[in-house]
Amino acid sequence: MARSSLNINTKHYLIVGGNTGIGAASVECLLGQGHQLTVASRRIDPDIASRVTYCPFDVETVFALGLPDMLDGLVYFPGTINLKPLTRLMAADYERDYRINVIRAVHAIQAALPALKRAPRASIVLFGRVAAKVGLPFHASIAAAKAAVEGLGRSLAAELAPKIRVNVISPSLTDTPLAQAFLNSEEKRRASGDRHPAKRVGDPKEMAALVDYLLGSNSSFVTGQVFRADGGLSSVRLL
Repeated sequence: MARSSLNINTKHYLIVGGNTGIGAASVECLLGQGHQLTVASRRIDPDIASRVTYCPFDVETVFALGLPDMLDGLVYFPGTINLKPLTRLMAADYERDYRINVIRAVHAIQAALPALKRAPRASIVLFGRVAAKVGLPFHASIAAAKAAVEGLGRSLAAELAPKIRVNVISPSLTDTPLAQAFLNSEEKRRASGDRHPAKRVGDPKEMAALVDYLLGSNSSFVTGQVFRADGGLSSVRLL
């Protein structure tokens, strides 16, 4: 569908890894706003397949994307939860976490950059994690990778300004399939929630709303920021 035939507020976004969790919630949110989406993922939900342009993509193997000529934004969702004590972490753990969270994000941005530059203004959204800010046990590998994502986001915000904005969302534990090992009983869910000043875990729809905000014109003066959507875990201490 040509841009000229759409509402002037309709944008075309590249969603990398929009299969489940926050990615799937963001796809639904953005489709609900009437935007065009190219979704690059290992598989596609049949319920959305007819409403998006699907690009088969496996973050673990070869990176190749078929992209439109112009993109208004990119969101990179693939991530890992690799929690092990230091004595059990191998070099391969650090390498995989860094590859999926950082290197593949760089590849996605490099592939999309020509299309992003053709838009009047564009936005990139990356995902960090609360462990990059707060020291948490057993998070050494993923915390190192996500801290790199935050650094990447700030650096690219400077390099790509003023035409392309770059921001990072760093959530705490969110109710997604990736986190189910920590939420698969009421006791675990309650314990996880109680670690946060907000006394609950995150909701994917809340993160999707933040994605929508950072992609859109209402955040046009926002770049180089890390949004800690973590229920207060990184900044609040209750007495």
